[in-house]
Amino acid sequence: MKKEVKDTIIVELGQKLKAFPHFYLVDLTGLNAEATSNLRRKCFKSEIKMVVVKNTLLHKAFEASDVDFAPLYGCLKGTTAVMFSQTANVPAKLLKEYAKDGVPSLKAAYAEESIYVGADKLSELVALKSKNEVIAEIVALLQSPAKNVVSALQSGAGTLHGVLKTLGERPE
Repeated sequence: MKKEVKDTIIVELGQKLKAFPHFYLVDLTGLNAEATSNLRRKCFKSEIKMVVVKNTLLHKAFEASDVDFAPLYGCLKGTTAVMFSQTANVPAKLLKEYAKDGVPSLKAAYAEESIYVGADKLSELVALKSKNEVIAEIVALLQSPAKNVVSALQSGAGTLHGVLKTLGERPE
């Protein structure tokens, strides 16, 4: 491969690292062409950009980045694919589907500005919630007491009205 081509690939990887806030390093060893094609289709449907890269080029892209990816350098061995995503837990959920087969396996991930190294971190990554999910939970928690108060007032108003009506209709 010519140096110009390598430089172009490094720049493109650097742009993807900036464009996508989350990425997973995955080992595809053991996948045949059909299984790899199926994985790519699932990635496309889940809005995940999967790229198979040379480890040395990815290492150079990491070095050129503003973020310190030094803990990931040890994972750059063997066949490496990078799954770029806008949502932190989507690639983890996809990889969990394949967990029973063991292929592809998680090498490492950069999600929610944290680095996860090792396949044992997959369950933690699946449990991660996106910022939108966390915001929705907080809004629901904040709305819950207000809903309870309104509900109590509405039922109390009906009860109070019923009591007054019964007292008014009662013979004296």
